[in-house]
Amino acid sequence: LCAYLCGHKVFKSTFTFPICLILSLSMGMSDVAMGMIFSSQTTVGLLGNLFLLYHYSFLYYTRGTLRSTDLILKHLTVANSLVVLSKGVPQTLAAFGMKHSLNDVECKLVFYVHRVGRGVCIGTTCLLSVFQAITISPTGSRWAELKPRAPQCIGPLSILCWILNLLVNTILLQYVTGQQNSINNTKEKDLGYCVVVHTHNSILRFLPVMLFSSYDVLCLGLMTWASGSMVCILHRHKQQVQHIHRTNLSPRSSPESRVTQSILVLVSTFVSFYTLSCVFTLLVTIFPNPGLWLVNTSALMDACFPTVSPFVLMGRDPRKPKIHSACCGRN
Repeated sequence: LCAYLCGHKVFKSTFTFPICLILSLSMGMSDVAMGMIFSSQTTVGLLGNLFLLYHYSFLYYTRGTLRSTDLILKHLTVANSLVVLSKGVPQTLAAFGMKHSLNDVECKLVFYVHRVGRGVCIGTTCLLSVFQAITISPTGSRWAELKPRAPQCIGPLSILCWILNLLVNTILLQYVTGQQNSINNTKEKDLGYCVVVHTHNSILRFLPVMLFSSYDVLCLGLMTWASGSMVCILHRHKQQVQHIHRTNLSPRSSPESRVTQSILVLVSTFVSFYTLSCVFTLLVTIFPNPGLWLVNTSALMDACFPTVSPFVLMGRDPRKPKIHSACCGRN
């Protein structure tokens, strides 16, 4: 609108031209600011996830083994890195003025990598919460018989999560294209670096939505059940400990309790950011021509959990202070 007004002969006057120039500069500064936000989020998230991978590799090198939950978190960290890169880098380029710089193949690849990373992120977080709920379940519960077999299922289930998302997300490739290959119609949504094309067939349009929504609802339902179970188990355990220890000094929590609390914090963080992301994604889907601020906010929300989660995990890992001492001792 600003470019149209400034180019129109009626507005080419000495009085209105400075106003149009100021509007253009302010719009340019907002794009630069958004580009800085995207680049900062991408840098922080990528460095955090890479450091977390180094953390687990160092623990495996110094101790020769990892906890079962660490194996799940390694898959989660890889998925987080894919989400941060596939969402942050294209959005940063688009904000700095390099919109639609990706061709059709590159656009499909970036969108596909983001969807796979997002799906694995949800699946591994669900697997982590369910596994920990089974691990700390009481001996007399119906889940106690799964305890010996649960660690052996982590690897196959994690690989199955990757394979499932790699296969299912191929459906979305037909709905994404580059700007050069798009056809100007009302069924397109501009994401800044790619274009999403909606089919005129209502069944084909809502089939992917129902498929991926079912996957997300299933994972969120399992997370909610597992989190509720862990909260109840921890509450009963705390009552038992308080009944045994009748002193003024509070007893030190067990390693299982600390791990469970860390997982609960991680799941709560995931659900919070995922809910916000779903709200903004729904708004982008509903509006025929969503504004640039709405598209950018939705992209920021998509990468919030992958950016924050490594710092949540590292901040609550009791083995973190031992890394430096173990390294110094080895030297």
